[in-house]
Amino acid sequence: MRKVFVIGIGVGNPDYVTVQAINALNEVDVFFVMDKGREKEDLVRLRKEICERYIKDKSYRTIETIDPPRDRTASSYEPAVRAWHEQRAGIYERLIGQELGENECGAFLVWGDPSLYDGTLRIIDRIIERGTVAFEYQVIPGISAIQALAAKHKIALNRIGRSIHITTGRKLAEGLPNNIDDVIVMLDADCAFKAIDNTGIDIYWGAYIGTEDEILVAGSLRERMHDIARMRAQAKGRKGWIMDTYLLRRSKQQ
Repeated sequence: MRKVFVIGIGVGNPDYVTVQAINALNEVDVFFVMDKGREKEDLVRLRKEICERYIKDKSYRTIETIDPPRDRTASSYEPAVRAWHEQRAGIYERLIGQELGENECGAFLVWGDPSLYDGTLRIIDRIIERGTVAFEYQVIPGISAIQALAAKHKIALNRIGRSIHITTGRKLAEGLPNNIDDVIVMLDADCAFKAIDNTGIDIYWGAYIGTEDEILVAGSLRERMHDIARMRAQAKGRKGWIMDTYLLRRSKQQ
């Protein structure tokens, strides 16, 4: 039967690839790569570099296909994402059914970790529900942006007896959650941290973590938020894309 790996490759540094991931890479016959356009060609290049670095037998194949764009003008966020995932499911289904032999192994290389803010697993489940192509699959965890952020800032995410909340910039724009002192924010394209009550809050921010373009900033949110917004805009303008995340921490609780 066909087999598919969903492999987390970490967030930018090839050294973040785990031994389990390396072992899985060396079982793969076909790698499926989604091309997100010229602006994000760095992401495709890194995947290829990881394969070149860690795979012993170079007889594997790489199949690149265009990633369908998500409608970012839609009035409703969730239906737009579901429609995008449905488009991707059709592409993934075709790749697995047509490009993967009955006894071959294919793989999708996922930035960071497949379980954290990535749709690949939901898309795989959707293909299985359709039942048009038979395969088994395995998920290989990776080092997430959250883990790398904490390591780079030399902090523990949890504090004794306190909870951690993980959210998005879109949800943060509605305000900080009550009774939570440590909030991890991902997918914040609009710097939502500028609009919240920043009294007594520190920020630990990072972009392109683990790469040669890495940017790290820490300090009082009130004092650093405009610097971060400026650096983020400049970096995105220079590279054409940005991946960043941050921790907001109420400084009164230590």
